[in-house]
Parts: sequence; C-alpha cells; structure tokens
Amino acid sequence: MISRIDLRGSLPGDLREVLPRAELDVEAALEKVRPICEDVRHRGAVAVRELTARFDGVELASTRVPAAEISRALDELDPAVRAALEESIRRARLVHRDQRRTDTTTQVVPGGSVTERWVPVGRVGLYVPGGRAVYPSSVVMNVVPAQEAGVRSLAVTSPAQKEFGGLPHPTILAACALLGVEEVHAVGGAQAVAMFAYGTEECPRADMVTGPGNIWVAAAKRLLKGRIGIDSEAGPTEIAILADETADPVHIAADLISQAEHDVIAAAVLVTTSAELADAVDKELPGQIAATRHSERITEALSGRQSGIVLVSSVGDGLEVVDAYAAEHLEIQTADAREVAARVRNAGAIFIGPYAPVSLGDYMAGSNHVLPTGGCACHSSGLSVQTFLRGIHVVDYTREALAEAAPYVCALADAEDLPAHGAAIRARFDWEVPS
Repeated sequence: MISRIDLRGSLPGDLREVLPRAELDVEAALEKVRPICEDVRHRGAVAVRELTARFDGVELASTRVPAAEISRALDELDPAVRAALEESIRRARLVHRDQRRTDTTTQVVPGGSVTERWVPVGRVGLYVPGGRAVYPSSVVMNVVPAQEAGVRSLAVTSPAQKEFGGLPHPTILAACALLGVEEVHAVGGAQAVAMFAYGTEECPRADMVTGPGNIWVAAAKRLLKGRIGIDSEAGPTEIAILADETADPVHIAADLISQAEHDVIAAAVLVTTSAELADAVDKELPGQIAATRHSERITEALSGRQSGIVLVSSVGDGLEVVDAYAAEHLEIQTADAREVAARVRNAGAIFIGPYAPVSLGDYMAGSNHVLPTGGCACHSSGLSVQTFLRGIHVVDYTREALAEAAPYVCALADAEDLPAHGAAIRARFDWEVPS
C-alpha cells in the first residue's frame, strides 16, 4: 500500500529530490484566480455573492452572517463539543498569552536610544476551511493568537454550505460565538481572500489574512501578497514520523492514518532505522484503515506518491532526512526522544514520544495547528501571536547625541554619493560637520 525508499548506506546529496511530497501547482492556479480577484476588486460584494453562487451553489442576500444565527448555533451546540471547544480555547490562550512581546529600549549612546515597539495589525481576516471536514478547531487556532496580540478588528470567513441554508457550518459559527467573534462571512475560496484584500460594501478591507485553505486560497494569497499581508500559502497537510525499533507500530499506523484522513493528497511519511518496524506498520495499516469511516480517502493518500516509508541507517541520518523534509507535523518516537527532538532544525511543530500524537496538537495541546507545509518549515513558522505583531523602531536622540554621530553619518552619506543625507544633518547645526 505505502511505498518504500531505502536510503540505508549513504544519503543522496539532495534529499529533497528523493523524498515523497504532495504536488501543489499554485502557479498554474494563479491564472484561474486572477480574474476572480479582479472581479471582486472592481465589483465588490456583488462579485463575491455571484462567485459564491457559481462555486458553492448558494445565493446570498449578504455575505455577512446575521448575529442571531451565530447565537443560535451556540445555543444548539452539542454540550460535549462545547466543553471540548472551551477547553481547547483555554489551553490555547495559556500558550499564546505567553508569546506576547514587550517593548525593548536600548541605550545606544548617552542621549540616544532605540525602542522596539510591538504593535498589532489593525484588522485581520481569518480563513476557516470547509469541504470534506468541518474545522471549528481552526477558528480557535486563528482567533486566539489574534486576540492575544491585541488585534482590534477581526473577521472570520468560511465557505457557504448548501445544507446549512447558505451559512458556514453551525459548529464553525458556535466556535466564533464562544470566542466573541461578531463578524463572520459565508465566503470561501479565492474570492474570500480578495474580499479581505480589497474590501467590499459588506466587509471592510483587512491588513492581513491568515488560515489554511485549498489551492485556490493559496493561489489568491500568493497573488495578493503585498496588497494584503499573509501568514503562509498552506498546502496539503503532512506528517513525518522519525522512529526506531522502540516505537509501537500500532501507534505509528494510527498516526499516519490520522493525517491521511484529511485529504487524498495529504502526505504521511515514516522515517525509520528499523525494517522490522516498517514491516509491522505495513501489516498494521490495512486493518486500521478498514475500521475508519474515510477508508477510501485514506487509502488513496497513503498509496499516493506523496506518502512513503523511508529506511535509514541511523537516527542521525533520520534527522538529516526529516530536516530536509521540513514537515508540517513531526513526531519523534525513538529512544531518548526529547534529546533527538532537540536536534531537529526544520519542522512546523514537533511531537515528542508516544503520548504526544499530532491529533493532540490539532485540538488540545495548546499549540497552534496552522503550520507551514510543503517544506516551508525550513524558513517559516506556524501561526502565533507574533504573526499579528509588527516591530516598529522608535529612534530618540538629543542634539548632543546627534552631534556625536554627525561625522559618521556624513562620511557614509558621501561614500554612498547621497550628499543630501549629510546636508540634512548639517542643517541642524550652525557649524560645519566634518566630512
């Protein structure tokens, strides 16, 4: 079912070329989303509503969800789900509250200081996917860090659902109600990103849009980046597991399946030093898959080219492989798992040992599950309070401190052939600044 790559002996020079990876051609999607975004830019809410009718089969009187519908969704929420969401929110707040930054002032010279102020963006649009699954947990993961960062205005958007009268899924609305979110829009896809980027009569423009979505959302983010800030171009979900002979194949199989459940193009990769473990996982998978509701989807994901088992000679080689892969979610199930995890450089989130599966992080660990995919964890971070903050340097110098710096500024201005820079210094003194 799941393919194997044998890298025992020596690792190839470019590991990224041989490791399984989901293919997501965002560039090809760009040309399809460009006219959609332009339409929203020129025709605003009318275009958004027409596009929603075209793609989702829902006729909207307004993109904005009435407040009464948000309240009703919470009133009708299953008590067990409500309790779980409330606990998820509580844990996420604990973690994200500790991510807040404090302003720092550095005294550079007597009379001269630079303060770094951390200021939240003014307004954000938070995208929550729809489709094969419902993601109230993504409401939590988007909203909590934005609120903890101090964002004053935020709006959630999620695709309109035919079966729910053109509204987002009621559990999405209930999660918004629990978090105190009053502005929710029933819009998905590229048109949702464009709505936030350009603004409409029903949705003021935002400074940033965050949250995972499909290829059309990713393409719109790439197209409109610069017009609007983005967190990342989220692609198909992925899990990598680094394991040795101490790992339990039942756990490994279950964790691979848990992420394959998301989508037929979800990626599940096991990197192991043990051929025996690989065999045991192979043997375990069919029975566990047969017992799941989404067995066809999982089977397609695990048998696709984006998933596989990679055999390596040592845990050290395994670390090189997972660092090259830079997984969204990385589990470490080895002897001395904490020590091994401390050596990982590239991952969206790391889960240590047999009792910290990715499913815990999806819902209840307190960590954020909006994470970089497609190898982007080598340069990008997951969603956090810092996503919504901007560092602003505040420069405060006295006349005396500027006078001390003046010769240096003028020398560098002359060296760069920018004499007006030096003149701006000299204009403040009734004496000639030496060059």
